[in-house]
Amino acid sequence: MMRRGAGSLAVVMLLAGCSGSSDPEPAPSSASPPVFKPGADGAGDPYFPKYGNGGYDVAGYDLNLKYEPDSGRLSGTATITATATQDLSRFNLDLAHLKASQVTVDGAAATSAAQGNELVITPAAGISTGREFTVVVTYAGVPGQLENETLGEGGWLRTADGAIALGQPESASTWYPVNDHPSDKAVFKLAMTVPDGVEAISNGVPGERETAGGWTTWRWSENSPMASYLSTVVIGQYRITTGTHAGKPMITAVPDSLPADGPAAKSMAMTGEVTDFLVSQFGPYPFGANGGVVVDEDKVRYALETQARPVYGNTFFGGGVNPSVVAHELAHQWFGDSLALDRWQDIWLNEGFATYAEWLWSEHEGDATAQQIFDRTYRAFDWSEPPGDPGPNRIFGTAVYQRGGMTVHALRRTIGDDAFFKLVKSWAAEHRDGNVTTDQFIAAAESASGKNLDKFFQDWLFGTKRPPIPKSA
Repeated sequence: MMRRGAGSLAVVMLLAGCSGSSDPEPAPSSASPPVFKPGADGAGDPYFPKYGNGGYDVAGYDLNLKYEPDSGRLSGTATITATATQDLSRFNLDLAHLKASQVTVDGAAATSAAQGNELVITPAAGISTGREFTVVVTYAGVPGQLENETLGEGGWLRTADGAIALGQPESASTWYPVNDHPSDKAVFKLAMTVPDGVEAISNGVPGERETAGGWTTWRWSENSPMASYLSTVVIGQYRITTGTHAGKPMITAVPDSLPADGPAAKSMAMTGEVTDFLVSQFGPYPFGANGGVVVDEDKVRYALETQARPVYGNTFFGGGVNPSVVAHELAHQWFGDSLALDRWQDIWLNEGFATYAEWLWSEHEGDATAQQIFDRTYRAFDWSEPPGDPGPNRIFGTAVYQRGGMTVHALRRTIGDDAFFKLVKSWAAEHRDGNVTTDQFIAAAESASGKNLDKFFQDWLFGTKRPPIPKSA
């Protein structure tokens, strides 16, 4: 995006003659003074119009927090660096359950007010378009969850020995002030102070730990831009395994409540092997660290692709070692994390590719081939729900995952293996650290294949009838 910096008025001085008796006057200027207006209280997503906010673009979050497991209290500061995308008189940050006690903008006191799950901030002076600014919010409280009748709970889950911050499509606003929409990606730093003997695991690369007065501060940094719902912190009693893989930090963690040689731990130990396979399919791994965390909580019956360190509910390992779910969440590091959504309607781009990664892994392991899984899924599928526009209540529906995966395989058959894998790798490389849309993917597929694919994508993504199986190219 091109940003327009705040202009300056040029003053032309007309000097009088040698007498010097006339005062200079500025020449008339056609430039109008900025008109400062409030930023929007939502990012304008067609499915979730009030998620996120408008008027600015966040570059980074730097959190310095303390969590007290006994009381459930979270406190600290969030330092947010951003750039105004309009002339701002005020702006909003998403913040649920927690109370801000002090807010500054560029070091000057600002006024703030809580309006539902929004923190409305009015700086001492307007912020001009294109200007970088820094917001520091001091806040505290007992964080909680955000509830959605159809999408479930997400946010801060208090546990017997700590807490878990996790959830999609929104969760970050339950533990720090944020522009909580994936279209505004930002780098992320966390310093989390917890009692000695308690672990605190988050995204990215680990930093130095400090211990003083019975408290330990854990530091983490994710230096690739990240959608806010992909941020996480897991606090409690965990066995952490630290190493390197492909020259990058590899950190996995399993709760003390689970056996050290059990299926969850063995599945986490396969993270490097699965990553290597996906690199062969999708291109270079996009982040500076890798790993995974298993949580043993009944409420977390899902896995989430939290950036550089997915979180897995232990429910996935009840039947034994499960590299398939590891393949799914690691595939998201390319599709969903590095290439994040611009709008939630296009979530098939995330889940379709992650589902297909499971199929590719199955074939790689000598189990069912991708074609066999496609055929089995195709025969039994209900085609009434389109993955390209599932509706806000069905973004986690079967169509998004399974029909999304079938769409990816059908595209492979339509354009051929050479064009398909060239497309997948170039798609991941060209949009690395960015945001993507379905229209962009269709254009990329047509460019890679040299084919008009309008009807193909209309049938597979937006139709409500069973599309024909394409002949192999």
